[in-house]
Amino acid sequence: MNRLFAFLAGILFGVGLIVSGMTDANKVIAFLDVADGWDPTLAFVMVGGIGAHLALFKLITSKDKPWFEDQFFLPTAQDINIKLVVGAALFGIGWGLSGYCPGPALVSVASGAKEPLALVCAMLMGMLIKELAFREKTPQ
Repeated sequence: MNRLFAFLAGILFGVGLIVSGMTDANKVIAFLDVADGWDPTLAFVMVGGIGAHLALFKLITSKDKPWFEDQFFLPTAQDINIKLVVGAALFGIGWGLSGYCPGPALVSVASGAKEPLALVCAMLMGMLIKELAFREKTPQ
């Protein structure tokens, strides 16, 4: 049952990305380019998402547990380290150059366009490299 609801939430999220224009790389790049022909429409998408989060987060986490899990899985790390800074920088550079962040890129792969597919392949390679580079060494 959990997988069904996760799948439905993913479908809803993907449809939301399409309807909001987040899967249109040109629209995203126009939003990020504040110096030349700035398109502020995606700011409304972000404000809407942040507003929904703020309105529902306290309500949802005030419950003893989520509907479909035994506990909440919330991040606990609060430190700023080099991995966080480099990861954030790479994310921003990739988003700015391509016009896709990971979610919209995955949704856009279904369009058959080469650009999001190339980005998703590069993203997967980056994840693999990160895993190999920071793998915990087990004593022999």
